[in-house]
Parts: sequence; structure tokens; C-alpha cells
Amino acid sequence: MKPLALARYGALGLPLAFVALPLYVTLPQFYASLGLPLATIGAVLLGARLLDALIDPLIGRWCDRLLARSAQAAWRVLLLAAVMLIGGFALLFQPQVEGVTALALWCGLTLLVSTLAYSLMSVMHQAWGARLGDGDALQTRLVSWREGLALLGVLAASVLPTLAGLGATTAVFATLLTLGVLLLRLGPKPLAGVAIFGPVAHASLPHHLTSLRLPWSTPDFRRLIAVFLLNGVASAVPATLVLFFVRDRLQLPELQGLFLGSYFGAAALALPLWLRVLDRIGLERGWLAGMLLAVLTFAFALSLGAGDRNGFWLVCLASGVALGADLAAPGALLVRVINRAGHARLAEGAYFGWWNFASKLTLALAAGLALPLLQWLGYTPGRTDDTSLRALSLSYCLLPCALKLVAAALLYTFLIRPELTPCRTPTTTPTTAT
Repeated sequence: MKPLALARYGALGLPLAFVALPLYVTLPQFYASLGLPLATIGAVLLGARLLDALIDPLIGRWCDRLLARSAQAAWRVLLLAAVMLIGGFALLFQPQVEGVTALALWCGLTLLVSTLAYSLMSVMHQAWGARLGDGDALQTRLVSWREGLALLGVLAASVLPTLAGLGATTAVFATLLTLGVLLLRLGPKPLAGVAIFGPVAHASLPHHLTSLRLPWSTPDFRRLIAVFLLNGVASAVPATLVLFFVRDRLQLPELQGLFLGSYFGAAALALPLWLRVLDRIGLERGWLAGMLLAVLTFAFALSLGAGDRNGFWLVCLASGVALGADLAAPGALLVRVINRAGHARLAEGAYFGWWNFASKLTLALAAGLALPLLQWLGYTPGRTDDTSLRALSLSYCLLPCALKLVAAALLYTFLIRPELTPCRTPTTTPTTAT
């Protein structure tokens, strides 16, 4: 597939990542600055994200239905979701109410609208890409283009609010999202599959192939998503706490944009390198290398104190490089699982629906557990006493290391060691219509 076609497909990843940074990283500190207690913010984020995550599998099956009907039908739904996402995002960061209860309700409702629209667009985009062709090499490049352009979106989102304000940020996001949806329409179309929701399909396919639980019948999917979930929690904890760490532990709030930009910039620049690494040593071993690099990086971050600008800049660069493996390998591994199970062009939406459920669950757990835990341990935003800083450092540095090491052990046990044995035969071979 030519680079122009890959770019047209991947372009939508840029605005989706652009909006993801404010939704998942900036939001806690933004509402804390308006006076919402951390425990309240954590509860609101946990509830909204859990509800959003629970709906993702249903969204995935709906995406399968739309893609089976036609690419045009799927694209029209994407356009409607884009309108919802633009409106929800604009309202989320421009609250028109005051008081703890009113702010909590406003945050929860507008966040839910935004994340539901975001989920629909993300699952559809991923399922669309999975239907563009088989093979590790092609899927790795599709994922890398999508995630590479996504990193450019994150870079823009990390500096634009500081430079131009939230109003200009919203306008830029709306423009980028509209452009991404239009370019997807001009890009490569997903391959036709089995229309799993029509009466003919239900008559010709076994029931389990049309079930929402289909992905969970695949052992390789269960193993992969366990690794993905644990590794995701390990990554989501520092993402949730990074702005607090920069402001209170390092006491360098004026450098937040530089640090975030360095982190995502390093990830973007490292993606071509990871493509070569993954081609040479395999998706599983490359992902493992990224995990171990992240562990070493966050262990070093524990030694940092107030004013350690250069030290944390190195942490941002190294963890950004490690992020490249997290972006390139898991999605390609999931497509391989789908193909091996015999579910290609049949149930990509179902798989990516549960995949996004797991991704949202990691973010919900990070916000719903880490923030209240910090408050319980005695941390208060803005305080720099020993108790507060110790709780913040341990949560930001050591907790991700422990979780990453467990994820690495599962990756080796579930995915790397079995690959040393002869390939397994597909667990299911669906009946397809001619």
C-alpha cells in the first residue's frame, strides 16, 4: 500500500489523539483548579469512563454491521459522531456552572458525550484499518501511520492550550477532525466481509459467530488482552499524575508543555526505529523491550527532586521512546489474533470494541484509584511537604514499574514462549458467503 493511501487512512488518528490528551491528562488538573476535590474528580472520571467502556463492545458490533453494509454507511456515522465530539469537547472545558455539585454533574455529562463519540470514531477507525488487508507487515505499517499521526496530534494538544488558549484549541481540533473524516472517505476502502446481522447471515452462520462474546472464545485474544490491560494500567497511572508530579515534585510548572512535547515527540521519532525492530525480532519481543525500557526509566525518575529539569527531560525522552513499542505492537498483534481465529472481515469491530473497553478500563482504574489513593495517603495538590511528595513519587514512579514487570512476565509466558512451538491451527473457521 502506497504512503499516500496509508496517510489518508491514518489522518483521522491525529485529531482523535489531539482530543484524547485533554480528556485523559489535562482534565483532572483543570477541574481541580476550579475547586473540585480530587476524590470527587476521581469518582466522576471512574463512573463516566466505566460506562463508556461498557458500551464499547456494543459499539464494536454496530461497527461490524455498518462495515458489512458499506463503507459509505460507516463513514456517515463517523461524520455524525464527529459533530457530537466537537460539541461535547467545547462544553467540557467551558463550564457554565459553579459549585462542587454542579461542576461535577457538568463534567460527568459532557465527558460522557465526548467519550462516547470518541469511542465510536476510534473503534470504527481501528476496524476499518483491520479490514484493509492481512499480514503483520501491512498491519504494523497501518497501525504505525495511525499512531504516528496520532502522536503529532498529541504534540499539538500538549502545547496549543498554553500558547493559544482553550478557545483556539477547540477551533483547531474541530478543523482537524473534519479534515480527518474527509480524508478517510478518500482513502482505501475496507474489504467486504460477511453481513453478520442480516437474515441470510443468521441462517448460514453458527450463533457463536454473531455473538458479542465471540472474541472471548478465542484463547489468544484472552491472553493478549490480559497483557494489554495490565500494561495499560501501568502506563495510565503516570499519565494521570504527570502534571501533579511536574508542578509539586519538580516545581517546574512552566515546563509542562516542554516535557509533554518531548515525551510525545520522542515517541513519534522512535516509531520508524520500532518498525525495524519489530520486523527483525518480532512483535512480541519488541513490545517486551519497550516495557523493560519504561521500567528502567521510571525507576530513575524516583531519584529526581525539585528543579531536576534535565533529569526529567531525559525521563520524558526515554519513556517516549518506550511508548513507541506500546503504540506499534499491540494493535498489530490483535489483527494477527483475529486472522488466526478465522474471524477476518467478520468481527473486527467486536474485537476492537472489547479492546477499547480494556483501554478505557485502564484509564478509569488509574483515575478512580490513583487519585483517591493519593488523597488518602495525605497528598494535596500544591503542597510540598515530605508526606505529600513521598506519596506522589511512589505512585508516579514505583507503581508503574511494578505493574510493567508483571505485564512483561505475562507477555513472555502467554505470547513469546508459545511462539517457540509450532503454529496453532485456527480455533474457528467461519462459513462465508460466496
